[in-house]
Amino acid sequence: MIASRTQQNLFYARTDVGGAYRWNNATGRWVPLLDFVSEDDVGLMGTESLALDPKDSAVLYVLAGTPYFSNGKTVVMRSTDYGATFSRITDVSAQFRVNGNGMGRSNGEKLQVDPANSNVLYAGSRNNGLFRSTDAGASFTRLASLPVTTTPNENGVSFVLLDPTSVANGAAQRIFIGVSRFGSVGANLYRSDDGGATFTPVANAPANFMPQRAVLASDGNLFITYANGGGPHPGSDNLNPREPMDDGAVWKYNVAAGSWTNVTPGFKACFSGVTVDPNNPQRVLVCTINTWAAQGNNWGDHFFLSTNGGSSWVDVVQRGFTLDTDGVSWIGENSIHWASSIEFDPFDTKSAWVTSGNGVYRTKNIDATPATWSFAVRGLEETVPLGLVSVPGGPLLTTIGDYGGFRHTDIDAYAPVHTPRLTSTPGLAVAPAKTSVVARAGANKIYRSADTGLTWTQVPAQATTNLLALSADGGTLLHTDGSNVTYRSTDFTNATPTWTTVTGLGSNGARPEADPVNAAKFYAYDPGAGRMLVSTNGGASFAAAGALDNWGAPLIRAAPGREGDVWVGLKGGGLARSTNSGASFSKVANVTYCAAVGFGKTMSGASYPTVFIWGSVDGGKRGIYRSTDAGASWIRINDDAHQFGGPGNGQFVNGDMNTEGVVYMSTVGRGVVYGAPVTTP
Repeated sequence: MIASRTQQNLFYARTDVGGAYRWNNATGRWVPLLDFVSEDDVGLMGTESLALDPKDSAVLYVLAGTPYFSNGKTVVMRSTDYGATFSRITDVSAQFRVNGNGMGRSNGEKLQVDPANSNVLYAGSRNNGLFRSTDAGASFTRLASLPVTTTPNENGVSFVLLDPTSVANGAAQRIFIGVSRFGSVGANLYRSDDGGATFTPVANAPANFMPQRAVLASDGNLFITYANGGGPHPGSDNLNPREPMDDGAVWKYNVAAGSWTNVTPGFKACFSGVTVDPNNPQRVLVCTINTWAAQGNNWGDHFFLSTNGGSSWVDVVQRGFTLDTDGVSWIGENSIHWASSIEFDPFDTKSAWVTSGNGVYRTKNIDATPATWSFAVRGLEETVPLGLVSVPGGPLLTTIGDYGGFRHTDIDAYAPVHTPRLTSTPGLAVAPAKTSVVARAGANKIYRSADTGLTWTQVPAQATTNLLALSADGGTLLHTDGSNVTYRSTDFTNATPTWTTVTGLGSNGARPEADPVNAAKFYAYDPGAGRMLVSTNGGASFAAAGALDNWGAPLIRAAPGREGDVWVGLKGGGLARSTNSGASFSKVANVTYCAAVGFGKTMSGASYPTVFIWGSVDGGKRGIYRSTDAGASWIRINDDAHQFGGPGNGQFVNGDMNTEGVVYMSTVGRGVVYGAPVTTP
């Protein structure tokens, strides 16, 4: 959370995989700012840091990048209209890299604008120290005066903080730099009093913990939170020293005197978020992180409020905790956890915000007993979709990472979570010709339903479970384990089902797809061999069939209601279709790229289900395209402002089977996005 000190009700949030957002106080919703990001630049959805210009409330900077996407591209983006558009995007990849989804993503902020000079910008990096721009982010130069490049946990600089009371010669002279390492490795807090010309380690700084966040109070005290790790969770066991993330501290540093005071609340925990009342330097609020203590009916982080500069604290959660779910039924079963940042509203300091691994929470009166915390996430869809099926005449079923998934009867309202709950749920299947039969899989469990997901019964699995397929009649269930061995059962509704190993698929990443009409047929694309694999005996065995390009999208689609009509997205190889059950394929003319393909309800006047792809036609821009004539012609139905980073590794694009023209797409972290045809009076 970033709270503007210059404009009331102006708040921003950054996420690890879902971009950045601005709060719209009038509507009580978050406005996404990075939905323009293209498929090639999908890594920019990982937001490392945000910075506001203290002299111009409309100016926003975003530092973004993810090493495992977009070749690790790292950029600094500048907006002059509150993030509605970005007028400058500076590629700094050759100088330093960031990781919006890496260890230490809860630290910060690494990006800061000089309080005296809007052209001066500092950026702390993970792998190459500290950088400065003197042209409002158009270019950056490394400051060799900070003797830090990277750290053992690859988090590098954990925060940059500029002292607005130190302005001289048109720039802040005093700069504090937190470094994500233990003191046994090297100094982890540096100070400059000459505008970055030199940096020296701060004397007597705590060495047994890593600095997380810091804030300056108006009386000249610097409050710093510490933890025994970069966070937000324990680090890899391979790290030396290890980072268990189970202990920490809060310290107060008197900038003028250079003296330290331990002001840690009497609570063994890691600490992360810290904020000070701008009107009362004695009033300080901190939060724990990665702590699992009693929180209402759940277990999570605690928040501590001091009114005497940290001499004593009130445990706000222990004093009384009430949760307002704001209509999200399933959040009541969860807690505020990984509470990486906590912020007073600078214009109403009874109000405070806190971030969590599952969203953002807000209290309008932190002094109340109990304080009520509202789940304030409308518009902030930061989830990873894993599966989606629109059931003809029924609901929309989704599965997602971490939280299982939902049964939607109204896509514009919060939906109930699948119960019993699973965590990440990659497996979802609906029997095409008997749509009441549904299965989902995750966390090494399988559940089946005979009423389109209203109720569920566990199915004993053969092994660890990943992906699923159901035959057209719902009588056969295939499940693929983590090593891509696939198992088959025709009595999975029994208490002790029989499982047999499917032959002919191998461990090649093939994902079985049922024929929508013939219960004996299944299809699977082998991306390594460039070949379709077909089963004609109900999934018991597969044999090689039609040839295809290598390394296309793994998720294939069979046209609803049509036997043997199979479509395969081949990425740079375009789009292929078979009308003879995979025996042979032909390329769909004009489609030059296809990362995902799916089907929706047949539109009025058409005779074939609507085809949707994420791809390009005739070499044009990538986007979501629609065809109502079986691929003979296409129309792009999104625009450059709504690209969402593409579907994410070819996960899915799928139409609605009940409403003409509605289409759904997965993302790498923006949840399921959907488009609907514009209707005119």
